[in-house]
Amino acid sequence: MPSDTFILGGYQTDFAQNWMRAGKQIPGILSEVVQGALEATGVPAEDIQVGHVGNFASELYAMQGHLGAFLVQTNPAFAGLPTARHEAACASGSMAILAASAEIEAGRYDVAIVAGIEHMKTVDAAQGGEYLGTAAWYEKEARGIPFPFPALFGQLGDEYQRRFGLNDDHLTRISELNFENARRNPLAQTREWQANPEKMQQTLTGRIRIGDCSQVTDGAVAVILASREYAERYITRGGGRAAVSMIEGWGHHTATMSFADKLAESAGNPYVLPHTRHAITDAFTRARIADCWALDAIETHDCFTTSEYMAIDHFGLTAPGEPFKAIEDGVIDFGGRLPINPSGGLIGAGHPVGATGVRQLLDAHRQVTNAAGGYQVEGAKRVATLNLGGSATTSACLVVGAVD
Repeated sequence: MPSDTFILGGYQTDFAQNWMRAGKQIPGILSEVVQGALEATGVPAEDIQVGHVGNFASELYAMQGHLGAFLVQTNPAFAGLPTARHEAACASGSMAILAASAEIEAGRYDVAIVAGIEHMKTVDAAQGGEYLGTAAWYEKEARGIPFPFPALFGQLGDEYQRRFGLNDDHLTRISELNFENARRNPLAQTREWQANPEKMQQTLTGRIRIGDCSQVTDGAVAVILASREYAERYITRGGGRAAVSMIEGWGHHTATMSFADKLAESAGNPYVLPHTRHAITDAFTRARIADCWALDAIETHDCFTTSEYMAIDHFGLTAPGEPFKAIEDGVIDFGGRLPINPSGGLIGAGHPVGATGVRQLLDAHRQVTNAAGGYQVEGAKRVATLNLGGSATTSACLVVGAVD
């Protein structure tokens, strides 16, 4: 069954900002993104009927849980608003979106606000790596390991090397493309960074270099979702059909926690991460599209260059094991046949963990409503997102389309 949830718009903070230096905390940031989303869409606060927050680890980074209550206090009209906070590691934002969408499609509510947020620059890199390790199987995969997730996603590259062969120059090109795209995005964390090729090539752990990694980011995003009935009223009263998009399809699968177990389970499968592949094909089926070539762009989860490399063949741009062909042929370039991460992705735009899935949805919406500005893909009418939690333990894919 296809989705019937519409996106009216939203708001994103500047991902280059350091909230501690700016004297900002989670309650104030949530107020900023909620107010920004209401102003961007023109939706009256009184029309919001439910709220959902995506967040990974505010109890660790900011010593604060129960974020749904802070959502309530962002506007006087939200008094008593039903809210919930959702956690699925780096896919927390997509879980909040799926929960809100399910409620809308079930007829419980007509209008929902979804916020994703992560305050990460509260600790040094070593402590941050320890916190991020809880998104894996901590006792088996993270305890005592300085950078557990670079190590895990380095193993993803190692598995491609073992099965198909892998030239790290292709990973370097993925990194370069994301940084190049981020320069077009006025909210991207790295938009003003000066290139330092020597630093980018410094090894962090295993085959993962500094340039292969996504950013540590303070960031928040809010979007407003609506039922078909509300969206039609919104369009009629002046919101404009061209400013509205819809979630055409979705896919969501959860694999076993251990990355080694994931690889063992996929032995003999043409795809290294079959649960991720299934999330993508489920979204395609629900969106009633045959394959990736019905898309005009993809916003994917490049927490590391190896995860984007994996996404290329899992989306079907190439046969399994052959993502290098799409890289060498320029297919994924900004002006290519199927651009990946025109926003800059997690490497270029930034990766505030709990906000990433919501940011991807907002960027997909902006693309298909011709509102992406300097990183607009010409003529984009359908964009997919892929949001991963942990070591691809949670996979969520959304297909976003323009409203005719």
